[in-house]
Amino acid sequence: MSFSWLSFGTKQPLFGAAFSHLKICDVTSNSTSPRNTAVYVDGYNLYYGRSRGTAFKWLDLIKLFDDFLVRRDQNEKLAKVYLFTAPALATFASHGNASVEAQSAYHRALKAKYGDRFEAIYGTHSFDKNGTLLPVYVPGQPFDRTQRTRVWKLEEKKTDVNLALHMYRDACKGLYDRMILVSNDSDAEPALEALRSDFPHVMRGVVMPIRPVVSGLAAHRRPSGSLAKQADWTLSHLSDDVLAAAQLPDIVPTKKKPIRKPARW
Repeated sequence: MSFSWLSFGTKQPLFGAAFSHLKICDVTSNSTSPRNTAVYVDGYNLYYGRSRGTAFKWLDLIKLFDDFLVRRDQNEKLAKVYLFTAPALATFASHGNASVEAQSAYHRALKAKYGDRFEAIYGTHSFDKNGTLLPVYVPGQPFDRTQRTRVWKLEEKKTDVNLALHMYRDACKGLYDRMILVSNDSDAEPALEALRSDFPHVMRGVVMPIRPVVSGLAAHRRPSGSLAKQADWTLSHLSDDVLAAAQLPDIVPTKKKPIRKPARW
């Protein structure tokens, strides 16, 4: 197998300007079989990095990456999308029980539409019922550990570990030729580094779920350099146009009651 790295400017843009920062790897191989590809989505990172506060939460992850692989034109076939997340807690959610029901409806809609091509893998949320004691920030004053207050601190547990272990175990089993991580969290760097070292034949891509940089404005979030260092290619942002083109229908049919897009999240 031979690789030739090309500047993306020499290619037809993928999904318009949204993929203008993509680094492409052209592959030459005797095999004509499509390369089995799996996508591993850090749900927490996707939500807080890109979806929150937008109209794109009803995101069709399978369509998004089906279309992406077609336009990438590297003889790749999307086998499965794994979503790593934790169940929302009504107590802490913006809209209480409505947020919990919206998250559940979203996951069920993807499963109903795509069956085994989609799987949600859940961690948990953790918080101290007595509040977590943390130092108080006082503008203009140095850190003082003696000035502390109790706050509600909600932490997502197991998601990062679940994602890393799943990617590594899938590589051990030889399930996929290529893996795409959807995250901008540098905590995933060790997993990518281990995959690169132990399974160099498995191509690793990283899609960073952040907004594109707008000229003259401060970046909302910056792409993770540590993840890019361990990847064969990276996509530095997801544009509104790309997300808008990959939305689930407002009503998703099932064998029983149809699933409707939530009015609010």
